[in-house]
Amino acid sequence: MGVMRKKSVLVILFLVLITLTSCKQASGSAVEETEKTILAGIGYNNQHSQYKGLERFKEIVEKKSKGALNVKIFHSGQLGDDRSMIESLQLGVLQVTIPSTAPLANFISEFLIFDYPFLFPNEEVADEVLDGEMGKRLLDLLPQQNLIGLAYWENGFRDLTNSTRPVSSMQDLKGLKVRIMESELHLSAFRKLGANPTPMAFGELFTAMQQGTVDGQENPISTIYLEGFYEVQKYISNTHHVYTPFIFLMSKPFYESLNEKEQKVVSEAAREAGKYQRKLNRKDTENYLQKLKDNGMEYTEITESSRKEMKKTIEPLLEQYTKEIGTDMVSDVYNAIENAQSP
Repeated sequence: MGVMRKKSVLVILFLVLITLTSCKQASGSAVEETEKTILAGIGYNNQHSQYKGLERFKEIVEKKSKGALNVKIFHSGQLGDDRSMIESLQLGVLQVTIPSTAPLANFISEFLIFDYPFLFPNEEVADEVLDGEMGKRLLDLLPQQNLIGLAYWENGFRDLTNSTRPVSSMQDLKGLKVRIMESELHLSAFRKLGANPTPMAFGELFTAMQQGTVDGQENPISTIYLEGFYEVQKYISNTHHVYTPFIFLMSKPFYESLNEKEQKVVSEAAREAGKYQRKLNRKDTENYLQKLKDNGMEYTEITESSRKEMKKTIEPLLEQYTKEIGTDMVSDVYNAIENAQSP
């Protein structure tokens, strides 16, 4: 059995133990017997807007349910990576996680659309599409995987950093060793742009940059700052090459165990906390970018013409992924984005 598989099994056993302990403690009184515990696991640390949004969710749920629902938060990947936490939801041993959409594409191919480079022009258009009919249509695919999608939160636009040179155009990417997520689409896209992409686990990234195994990486500004990448990276460019949503997921078995009133409470809380998290994330992005500059990083603006050149270069390779996702689905997403930009 591999190391990662062993870790997943241990996490599941840990979650089962917590659940059994909660049930035992709840047997103390008639009031406590009605309490249901929501174990929520996320990958980011307790300084990230994702954690703060989850704190808001906890506050709303416990208040509106009058203590019938209790939320326990585990941050910093304590319960595993995104994929393993999604699997724990499917098994019903974890109740909530809020992954990026990329890991979800391993379960439902339609979510691969969010890995398309240069899909959304800005956050406002993303909000309108995700909170509209198109976003709901995608969330409606989740129950087939024993998951319930309650709301879209925000990871944000991904930007490029490196320790070799400023990047202001596609030509500057040539030969750069860039760590990417383990995504075939991202691998193909960065190769097409001339870079030398290297899929790597996030936990190995800081050391890899420190030792020069890779020249750089790509992530949202909040992640770049909170992970201290400015200590081992010199240059940052606002490539904005991918906009990544978070999806607030709940275990379908757990959701169906709730009564109608409790389902309404968690659904409304996920949406309300999501709006708070998005607003906070955008404010953090602005503040953290300034802090990255203050810590010595050199910032480069990508011109709109350079971004269009990158987009045009990548477009041909998207055809194979469009077939995998479904031509109608991809077309409908692009139409929704176009409509969101119409006056």
